[in-house]
Amino acid sequence: MTLRTAPGSGATSGQTSGQGGPPPPAAGARADGPPAACTITADGAYAARLARSGDSWYPERWTLDGPEPYAVPLPGHQPEEPGTEVQPMSDGRVLVRRLIAGRHTFSLLYPAGPGTGEVPLGAVECPQGTRLRLLPPAPGGERAYALAVGPHSTAVWQVAGGTFGPEHLAEVPGHCSGGAWLDRSGRLLALDRQAEGHTKAVVVDLDNGGAVSPLLQIAPHSDDRLLLADPDSGLLLISSDAPSPGRERLGWGVLGSTLPVRFPECLHPSDCTLTPFAIQPGQALTPEHCAVALRCDGPFGSWIAVWRPAERRLRHLPAPEGWLTGTGVWTEDGELWLPCVTDAVPCGVARLRPPAREPAAPRVTRVVQVARGDHVPRLPDAAGPAPHGGGPGGQAFRNGPASRGGGPTASGGGSPDGPDRTAAGPPPGTGLPVGAPHAHARHAHAAHRPGPAGPPVDITPGPGASRLGGPVFERVPGTAALFERVVPQARSDTGDAPRSGVSSSVFTDTDRSPQAGPGVMEPAAPRPVSLQQAATTGRMTGG
Repeated sequence: MTLRTAPGSGATSGQTSGQGGPPPPAAGARADGPPAACTITADGAYAARLARSGDSWYPERWTLDGPEPYAVPLPGHQPEEPGTEVQPMSDGRVLVRRLIAGRHTFSLLYPAGPGTGEVPLGAVECPQGTRLRLLPPAPGGERAYALAVGPHSTAVWQVAGGTFGPEHLAEVPGHCSGGAWLDRSGRLLALDRQAEGHTKAVVVDLDNGGAVSPLLQIAPHSDDRLLLADPDSGLLLISSDAPSPGRERLGWGVLGSTLPVRFPECLHPSDCTLTPFAIQPGQALTPEHCAVALRCDGPFGSWIAVWRPAERRLRHLPAPEGWLTGTGVWTEDGELWLPCVTDAVPCGVARLRPPAREPAAPRVTRVVQVARGDHVPRLPDAAGPAPHGGGPGGQAFRNGPASRGGGPTASGGGSPDGPDRTAAGPPPGTGLPVGAPHAHARHAHAAHRPGPAGPPVDITPGPGASRLGGPVFERVPGTAALFERVVPQARSDTGDAPRSGVSSSVFTDTDRSPQAGPGVMEPAAPRPVSLQQAATTGRMTGG
């Protein structure tokens, strides 16, 4: 592999082309060209894409962090080839990689009056059978990197932000693909390396001479790839066939964690393919709450899904019109920005704010129809204990011709049906029915006389209450039906695996033992899974 630096590298060419740039791309112009996508900087400030006007392709820069997004065309001296790559930099310039006479040339483009200024950076010449492509934008946006993939090794190049043009940084044995940044300094690069018939994610330390260390080793014979990583929280989106050999599944883990990789069942739908493309940044201490945007491809087109590790379901959202499929960026406060291009809006950003997490609903174990005149256990209202005969809102549960005075009748006989069973509410803060000993609170509502027949009751949970020393009872509003609410056992916030320090098992939502409850998971057969982080030790301790 040969490095060639163009004359005058680092100096502005001073030449311009065009008067104001070409018109916006025509409708449907991307059908026979490269994929309709764009590249966004790590901070979401700029984006760049290869746009089209008629039969000509040209780079286009988008500004996203202003009051309104706007596009600036950056045409060169001649139309670009469809395979030209573009990448925005943090200062607003756009890096362009062109393949010219077998050499990969790099330049920085920027608006200069009515035309385009260009800064040549140099070129990289690759041997036969080697493919070179740009890596995803690095954190900070001041430098850019490229990956030259050969038949036996893969080279990492710094192609922008250096002192003397393109610079060779590392040589990784094996055929590598992918590419994700694991830290904010741009030091640790994760690649998917194919060796000995299997693909494993590895870490390349660019500040340590390109030292390589393993990152994912879920099973000895599994293919483990890193799809997406968030440097702030350490959340990793992983593709692996370890849970089901021969079938790739989406999973997640946390960089440096001792917990195993988890493969939620909701990320394995049978009717569509999921591809993650953006993770919410800024959630340093709560990776399980990071929102992840996924592209869904099914028989009826493409749409968007949002998922959080702490939830056990996908939230499906329709794709906005003209969405540049598979591209987008999250803000720290949880807003998803999706670049769009339509005939009416050649540069647009759809901003979606998915709903927040929903609290888990209580589990209903028993529903009881209380007969007339029977004692009705109740919970104190949120505002405090109710008066005698109290029900919700301070009104009595009048289930029969009981005395309205809350006590025996004048004759001492109580109600015609027997002793008065409508008593005062339970002592404040106990959550227990009146007249029932603590040990027998569970049976206080058991009626021995038949109740009136009627249609099934729609159970609606009432106000929250404590569970101190006994079961929690709630009444169906407007009826005499009761249900007992059982507080679920404490489990991991992720809901996908129990809290454990063991990192030698793979968990899925279907890995449950017959004795396990609805929210409790048992590990499957032990399979080695560890998030190796040898290269990150320096960063964690003093890097």
